[in-house]
Amino acid sequence: MTTSIARGFTSVMAKRREPPDALDFFPTPLWASRALFRYVLPAAGALTINRAWECACGEGHMAAVIEEFARDPVIASDIFDYGYGTAQHDFLHDDPLAQPDWIITNPPFSIACEFTLHALSKLASEGVAMLVRTQWIEGVRRYQKLFRDRPPTVYAPFVERVPMVKGRWDPDASTATSYAWFVWRT
Repeated sequence: MTTSIARGFTSVMAKRREPPDALDFFPTPLWASRALFRYVLPAAGALTINRAWECACGEGHMAAVIEEFARDPVIASDIFDYGYGTAQHDFLHDDPLAQPDWIITNPPFSIACEFTLHALSKLASEGVAMLVRTQWIEGVRRYQKLFRDRPPTVYAPFVERVPMVKGRWDPDASTATSYAWFVWRT
């Protein structure tokens, strides 16, 4: 029996190289956001959402879906003005725009841990929901910084791929990357 070593196989996202100040703008398919409200939040015991803040709203794909389910108008902001939202706002460094019940977003992956910790630190009164790649659950530093002391209430990986394309909305896209909803009840 011979042992072969697989060579040349790397994930699509692992090959991507960008400048450190690049914006991680990946518009979220509407169905992926609706899944949060139909399946994931009820599993976390959140049957109604009143006031929500989408703090990395981009062009508003996820914020528009939140509007379908939340009782109050969604607060939508982003560090860059994509033409949608109530304000151009740096979630990590500016004063909070609101004290919402929920913070729900698809954060920039490179600073998703910081987004989550900031959202959990007395900003959201009921919960935080982050849509990130499933590989986000891996890693010693992220475990020590977030998961060890604040494990998510619900980890909900998608059973099918959520196609997202950097910098543009493409409902017909495909992807090899897997995503999940991470939800914390505060």
